[in-house]
Amino acid sequence: MTFCLGMMVKEGIIGIADSRLTSGNEIISAKKVSVYQQGQGSLFIMTSGLRSVRDKTLTYFEEAMAERPEPCDRLYKAVNLLAEQIRRVSREDKEALAGGGFNFDIRVLIGGQLEHDHEHVLYLIYPEGNWIEIGKGTPYQIIGTLGYGKPVLDRTLQYEDSLRFALKVGCLAFDSTRISAADVDYPIDVVICLKNSFQITEHRYFKQDLAPISDWWQERLRTSIRELPGEWIDSLFMNVLVSPP
Repeated sequence: MTFCLGMMVKEGIIGIADSRLTSGNEIISAKKVSVYQQGQGSLFIMTSGLRSVRDKTLTYFEEAMAERPEPCDRLYKAVNLLAEQIRRVSREDKEALAGGGFNFDIRVLIGGQLEHDHEHVLYLIYPEGNWIEIGKGTPYQIIGTLGYGKPVLDRTLQYEDSLRFALKVGCLAFDSTRISAADVDYPIDVVICLKNSFQITEHRYFKQDLAPISDWWQERLRTSIRELPGEWIDSLFMNVLVSPP
């Protein structure tokens, strides 16, 4: 599977993508985020699903962008262009994939800010080519392995939070997923889109870079559980000989 996370806060957008790929018994590392410059703005694309569908879709997308007489000046136009390529690949490959026992599987997070966008925006595109805009009420979206990192985000992340806070939360969501899902792992690629900068910054973290944070988080969780008030379970354990938590 995959862990790709997009978070939209007031200051901008953070994207986090793992790099593990599994194909049968083979495990490799490959980048799952791509960054593009469009005129005076920038956008990033993160994908989950079949690698072959992803590669073909992005090849068609890059060709379609190059053939445009002018760069996209609003991100939704790039989203529509990418959605067209997803539908094109579906028409070409869906039947053959089904014959081989595979579903046509691709989901895309695309975010950034182009020249005429009033602010940074983040979209999710489905395999059918339809899309939604990620709103301020739930300012994040995960594609790939969903469940393990979602509780951390639901309990903490808000639109008003800073980019620094969002990156901390996102890395903890990734770490929770990595611990529980064998097909998600380091290195991770981080992209940052600062509001009205029209630029995207990329950085890669390896396991040794974030190991101290993972260890700190795990010990803090255990300490918090030990310190959790226990009056509500005293009556249950009144007649049971157990060690204190």
